Amino acid sequence: MFIPLVSFVLVLRVWRSLDWEMDGSWWGLVILVVTAAIVHIRNQSILIFVLSPQWSIYMPPHSLVAFAYGAGVVLLFGGPRLFRAALFPLILLWFVNPIPHIFNVFVDLPLQRVSAHVARAFAIALGQPLSPDQMRLMFTPQFGMFIAPGCNGIRGAVTMGCIALIAGYVYRFRWYAHTAVVLGAVLLGYVFNFARLCGLVLYYLVALHFTSLQHRAKLADYIIGACLFLFATFFLFYVIRRLGESPNQLKVPAPKPLSSLPARWSFVYSRFAAMLAFILFGCFGLARALVYTTSTEYTSQIKIDQNAPGKFPSRIGSYTLARSWNENIFAGTLIFHWAEYAPDDGGTHISLGVSPVLGSHDTMICHSARGEDPLWHSQLTLPTANNVPISFSASLYNNGASQYLEATTICNGDSCGEYSSDRTHLGFVYSKPTSQSIFSQDPQRPIPILLKAETIDTTLPVDVARQQLSTALSSFLASVDLNSLTQPYRRK
Repeated sequence: MFIPLVSFVLVLRVWRSLDWEMDGSWWGLVILVVTAAIVHIRNQSILIFVLSPQWSIYMPPHSLVAFAYGAGVVLLFGGPRLFRAALFPLILLWFVNPIPHIFNVFVDLPLQRVSAHVARAFAIALGQPLSPDQMRLMFTPQFGMFIAPGCNGIRGAVTMGCIALIAGYVYRFRWYAHTAVVLGAVLLGYVFNFARLCGLVLYYLVALHFTSLQHRAKLADYIIGACLFLFATFFLFYVIRRLGESPNQLKVPAPKPLSSLPARWSFVYSRFAAMLAFILFGCFGLARALVYTTSTEYTSQIKIDQNAPGKFPSRIGSYTLARSWNENIFAGTLIFHWAEYAPDDGGTHISLGVSPVLGSHDTMICHSARGEDPLWHSQLTLPTANNVPISFSASLYNNGASQYLEATTICNGDSCGEYSSDRTHLGFVYSKPTSQSIFSQDPQRPIPILLKAETIDTTLPVDVARQQLSTALSSFLASVDLNSLTQPYRRK
């Protein structure tokens, strides 16, 4: 969260070196307006770039939006010369994005196991017997520590790497010195995380003899980690200062800028006026949304949606409502209203989920976070009531106990549809927003619909299971009006 502030300070630092040159371009305002329009469309729809089942990127990503806004403001006031000189602070805005999930899968979790191995080996070397669970180091049956994913040192390593990246830019290191300092800082973060775990092992050994310390192990972990990383930060800055004093590691200082022509203040005022109008327009939309979301009507509706059962018809065609339930996260927030429908002929049951508060949502990301990869993924276009075809993004899974087909779509106003464009390794998942939602300030979010059909026969070939379950979904949807299902959850 400090990245935008650091980027802003570094841009001002560069701008001061150019004597606050005001040679702005109106192309900056064009970039700002186009970015704002794209973000508005993104909020009303789904556009996800799927690189792999473990790696999906919402388009445009937050980092690109931050970079576009920063670049637009710099071009509007400083012009192309400032943009070129401040390219590093602008690119730094890309770091506002969280680490991709694929990094957690292939780097984060292995580091968790390495951290647990180092802590266990250190405790055994000190003569302390431990339980066989590799992640849970139990010094007694009731007293021990669990090596969670947060113990892998990734946060400390990323923090150290960002410090070194910014400091190397400020000190104008040559590229090889800059690269070496950043890699060394990341490695330093990991090494000190191992030291933190070993220090915590020592604390647990001491606490075995002083029972009053056993209830303060969490605080001890914070204190040990804070002290170690404070020392690591001082050590990192010491190395950076020493390199900064070495002329062989520094680039040639940037030349002094030539005296620029006097600023044409009429143009400067006009750019300030355009920027102010752009900000006021954004603040108006934000204020309108805040007024609505803090209104009694909205809060009471959210409370009703979280606690009340879903509003499902007792019969849909030849299907009868068998049961209904709510899916909530641990904090109580509603995720989906669910209903299970049973056909009169005793065939495949269909589960129908409606989310009135979730907004745009891609279920593949949730499955990937749990390590579940689809056996098949593509687009299904199925007819609904009144022969209205609806596009679904469908995926087939096998969890060992059952095979199930999930089909998701998004309903905006009176139209529904979600689309997937497959490639061998890449693809898109997207929904089409309505023109009314694009050209209005309606804060109403799109409502996701999720359908699920499953079979307990896990030995069925993928193509056979997909065909059977797709047929069951098609039979159910032939009597469903998705628009009427979402109407009870829309703002009047």
